[in-house]
Amino acid sequence: MFIDGVFSGGGMKGIALVGAYETLEERGFRFKRLAGTSAGSIIAALIAAGYTSAEMRSMVEELDEGELLDPRFSFFPLKMLQWASIYWRLGLYKGDRLENWISEKLRRKGVSVFGDFEKGKLKLIASDLTNGKMLVLPDDLPRYGLHPERFSVARAVRMSCSIPYFFEPVKLKSSAGISTVVDGGVLSNFPIWLFTAEKKRPVLGVTLTPCEKERPKKVINNAFELFGALFETMKEAHDARHIATKHERNIIFLPVEEVLSTEFAISAEKKLALIELGKKRTELFLKQWTY
Repeated sequence: MFIDGVFSGGGMKGIALVGAYETLEERGFRFKRLAGTSAGSIIAALIAAGYTSAEMRSMVEELDEGELLDPRFSFFPLKMLQWASIYWRLGLYKGDRLENWISEKLRRKGVSVFGDFEKGKLKLIASDLTNGKMLVLPDDLPRYGLHPERFSVARAVRMSCSIPYFFEPVKLKSSAGISTVVDGGVLSNFPIWLFTAEKKRPVLGVTLTPCEKERPKKVINNAFELFGALFETMKEAHDARHIATKHERNIIFLPVEEVLSTEFAISAEKKLALIELGKKRTELFLKQWTY
């Protein structure tokens, strides 16, 4: 059965999305259109390129943090380097290795640019801080004087995954100048709205957050907790309001609590646990899903 799929952001928690995909694939679901933000953009791009869940599981099992993280070399002590990287480079890691890893995986399936896909097959979310806009890639690229079909899919994924202060922002050069682009989760971490306005087939979403009634209240007693709550609200409030109105019954919720978004040095045991969580939650969902 053909469906449209949307995958949320969540950093390393996104490994659970592989488990969800595994169950959906086993049950005979195939994706016609895909969308994603941050970690969800990686999953969506790989599925669009033709990767099976078994191939993705192997990728996750073999993945080493060194393949994705590339700190800038410096003679300064580590702590000073970290502050300097954040202050001057705006991130601890460059992001080149992440983009190269994605690019290499996509090339194995014959994918390099968006033109290698059927038109409308893949949509990714990023945040243009320079112009204060949400970016839907590749749809919004003409506004920057860029040709959508010639734009690198790996670069778009990197833009969607550029977690603020963790990865350096992407500098998007265009005829209008240079735009500073970061993680799409800043503005829409779960863009299920992309496909619901023009519904051609069932739309199924997979998100790494709990449903509305299970979402815990935030405790705010100091400035650090206030900043954390502010950032989480900024990421989730827009999408949560959209979900609550119409779409909750078409969403698989995978609440991952024991893994941090930036926990790139994740153990093999945690990887397996995340995949199994995704599988089991999706199996339970499909038992009651009517489409």
